[in-house]
Amino acid sequence: KRPFVAVLGGSKISGKIDVIEALLPKVDALLVGGAMACTFYKAMGFETGSSLVEPDRVEMAKALVERAGTVLILPHDAVVAPDMEQGAKAHAVKRDAIPASEAMLDIGPDTAASYARAILSAKTVVWNGPMGVFEKPPFDAGTTAVAKAMAEATAKGCVTVVGGGDSAAAVDAAGLASRMSHVSTGGGASLEFLEGKVLPGVAALDDRK
Repeated sequence: KRPFVAVLGGSKISGKIDVIEALLPKVDALLVGGAMACTFYKAMGFETGSSLVEPDRVEMAKALVERAGTVLILPHDAVVAPDMEQGAKAHAVKRDAIPASEAMLDIGPDTAASYARAILSAKTVVWNGPMGVFEKPPFDAGTTAVAKAMAEATAKGCVTVVGGGDSAAAVDAAGLASRMSHVSTGGGASLEFLEGKVLPGVAALDDRK
């Protein structure tokens, strides 16, 4: 059912390229979070400080941004700090103002709010990968905002699918797992499913019809 929104997070773009490629033609919006946003930032010419960036994926990220147009949505602000152990020094900055000595460790509050609005306007939402270092508060705020919006959307009749160990753990930590339509702990399997690959278990069920 549309609008169909996908939320992709996690640290690396490399494991998600096929998923992004598969989802772009199908979704109304693809919301990006987590450190993988920084590889896109680098492709756009922004300073990424000490954030995790995959240099060998920058050109690919650039091509994706150009091809995706308005469907691919990147965080417009970020929560940064010198490192994940220094939560007390965390502060939000615009995406083109990441200090050279700091790293992006979560999506910013403006992005969290706009992603929540996008989720609440959807009829189907698929989520894989956290928005930040959710195990280390205060860098869990973005992930929690997405989880809460998905729970609220589910209550309004939206079909919500959470796939992947980290996302499942985040939803669990927020006490919201029971309020999603479906939670899968198999990250790799859920990614393959999103890529349009047939999973053995699903194939076996189809064969029995």
